[in-house]
Amino acid sequence: MMSYFINATADIIEKEGVDKVTIRKIADLAGYNSATIYNYFEDLSHLIFFASMSFVKKYTDALPKYIEKSKNPLERYFLIWECFCKYSFESPKIYYAVFSANLGTHPINMTQYYAYSPTDLVEFPDGVKEMLLEANLSKRTVIALNECVKEGYIQEAHTERIAECHYLIWQGMLTMLINNRTAYTVDEATEATVNHIRNTTPLKDHLM
Repeated sequence: MMSYFINATADIIEKEGVDKVTIRKIADLAGYNSATIYNYFEDLSHLIFFASMSFVKKYTDALPKYIEKSKNPLERYFLIWECFCKYSFESPKIYYAVFSANLGTHPINMTQYYAYSPTDLVEFPDGVKEMLLEANLSKRTVIALNECVKEGYIQEAHTERIAECHYLIWQGMLTMLINNRTAYTVDEATEATVNHIRNTTPLKDHLM
């Protein structure tokens, strides 16, 4: 039953945009009463989250090939960001809906989504799975940095500050793209954002 509503929502997002999604439109397209939706989803934003994740799957599908190229944990960290930036900047409103909007039950939605669609995580090693299961982007970044800490690239005491800084860099670019406040192409926005992320990653003294 959930899939009818998720697919209907995804169809509206694809054809009209996230901001045009309404409960009435979803119900009409799915062929059910509006009240039925609330038997499966907390509210409209919860349903938009699930539908948006079907678009985010393009990022998770591409991620394994990106991180295959890495030679060490630090390089892998930057490649994760490069992949994420590319796909999020291609669909900024959708990624805003997933990672920035006020979604009410948002902290548990990611786990709920992958419980609904577990095959989306099959290809990933445990560390990356843990990252993908976390909905909060700053916390995801801390998880992505863990291997860099273990391998001695950065100090553990710096991880939360780095994660917040990198999240804000990405959020700033995403907001500019949503509001048409930049002339960057997706590739240019990705390159600029990843460069800022690289330049704000404090390495241990012996690696400087």
